[in-house]
Amino acid sequence: MAHPPYGGTAHQAAAPVHPGPEHMLEPVPAYAPAQRRPAGGGGALAGVRRRMSGAATTEPGRLRITGALLAVLLVVFGATAAVAVSERAAAADDVVGRSQPLSRDAASVYRSLADANTTASTGFLAGAEESPAVRERYAQDISRASRLLVTAATHTDASSESGRQIAHLNEYLPRYTGLIESARANNRLGRPLGGAYLRYADALMTEDLLPAARRLHLAESARLEADHEAARSWPLVAPAAGVVALAVLGWAQRRNYRLTNRVFNRGLLGATVAAALVLLWVVGAQALASSRLHDADVHAQRSLDVLNDARIDALRARANENLTLVARGAVLTDDGKDDKYAAEYAQTMDTLGAALERALHHADDEEGRRPVDTAVRAMGEWRTRHDGAAGADREGDYEGAVRKVIGREGSTNECFDTVDAALAEALAHEQREFTAAAVAGRSALDGLAAGAALLTLAGAVAAILGVNRRLAEYR
Repeated sequence: MAHPPYGGTAHQAAAPVHPGPEHMLEPVPAYAPAQRRPAGGGGALAGVRRRMSGAATTEPGRLRITGALLAVLLVVFGATAAVAVSERAAAADDVVGRSQPLSRDAASVYRSLADANTTASTGFLAGAEESPAVRERYAQDISRASRLLVTAATHTDASSESGRQIAHLNEYLPRYTGLIESARANNRLGRPLGGAYLRYADALMTEDLLPAARRLHLAESARLEADHEAARSWPLVAPAAGVVALAVLGWAQRRNYRLTNRVFNRGLLGATVAAALVLLWVVGAQALASSRLHDADVHAQRSLDVLNDARIDALRARANENLTLVARGAVLTDDGKDDKYAAEYAQTMDTLGAALERALHHADDEEGRRPVDTAVRAMGEWRTRHDGAAGADREGDYEGAVRKVIGREGSTNECFDTVDAALAEALAHEQREFTAAAVAGRSALDGLAAGAALLTLAGAVAAILGVNRRLAEYR
């Protein structure tokens, strides 16, 4: 037996075997790293794109995409409509329940302070014969102003303009009442110093407190106007979303008709009706709300502003008339030629006459015009009686002049009371008109937000059901 060369065993190959073609590739080592997929899940996204592309090339796939698109558009329409309506309803609520009452209260603060100042001067002229009714009226004015300031402070940010004016009024009002009490005490004792205290109190009121109250009223009126604008503004996104939804619904139904020759698809038709109802409801309710709130502003709030100005002018004129007799020429105009209070009385009466003319212009019904006409006639009589009192004072009949100003009969006080009462009646009427119109505007939006959301949701469900009915034909 032949032995393998070089001492190999019989089990060893004598010569190397050349591999065939099937063995030309080297095996991958066990430790070789696996191939990495593209970062960012590109493979998964690509798969989704392929599936969507494949779905869009078949009619069932296109139907599914159409159904999803319709549902999304209807839900978006409902959501935007609900949000827009909720915002405007909240603004209308603020008009009715917050900003207009605060504006009204700010005007009442101004009027109460002016009336307190006028009443104090009237009581001072009466001296020891000051009636309890006059003192009670003064006390009620101060109490009302203080109470309204507390109410306003609870609804106002302390750092705002209104908050600053409220703090200022709360700080300086006790100083004013202290001066009035000093004036009364000295007046009862017959001391001339009482007149000086009254003039100081009047200067504090007219130069400090009333301007602060005026700024408070202007700030609250600006907030009222902003709420008015927010409540009356037209929503743009919601109607646009509704038009887009209706357009796509129309396209889907036209496509359905062309493919199947069927005129109606109940689901798509129901979705169209729901969307159309919501769109009409939003537009109609907003139009009605805007109209009513516009009426509240133009036909009531502007009248309220003018009437408040007129009533305050009447109070200022009355205070100046009283102080003319209290000062007795001790306070002159800046040029030193005329009595300061007499000149301011004449100027304020002219302003009152102009305010009453504007009030007549804004009064749009007989119930609103009648008290203003009464105030105009009483103001004319007031001027006539004042001229008589001024003549008596110039002739040296001081006591007669005082009687013509504060007496019970035939005095200017009667005319002032008539003007004040008539303007109060007109203000009450316009306030009722404002409240009725503003509440009607707010009520036009009631239930719309919830109704829009429910109807569009029902429309989305109907659209999906309508598409599913078509899909069932392919199964």
